[in-house]
Amino acid sequence: MAWIPPGFAHGFLSLEDGTTVAYKASDFYAPAHERSLLWSDPVLGIDWPLEQVGGASVVLVSDKDKVGKPLAEAEVYE
Repeated sequence: MAWIPPGFAHGFLSLEDGTTVAYKASDFYAPAHERSLLWSDPVLGIDWPLEQVGGASVVLVSDKDKVGKPLAEAEVYE
C-alpha cells in the first residue's frame, strides 16, 4: 500500500496481469476535486517501460487518464 499526500500526482504501470493496487488517501473520494495529468506528457520525463508489457498499443488507460491535461495546462495547487 502507498499513501498519496493531498495534492500529489500519482500513477503506475503494472507489468503483470492481475495486479492489485491499493492506496491510502487523507479523505473520502471527491471527484469534483480530482485532476488528471496526461500520463504520456513528455514534460514529465517518465520513461514508461511499455516494451515490457507489449507496447503502447496494449496498455489499458482509463477514460479519465486518456483526457488528462499536459503539465503546462494543469491547475496548480497553492
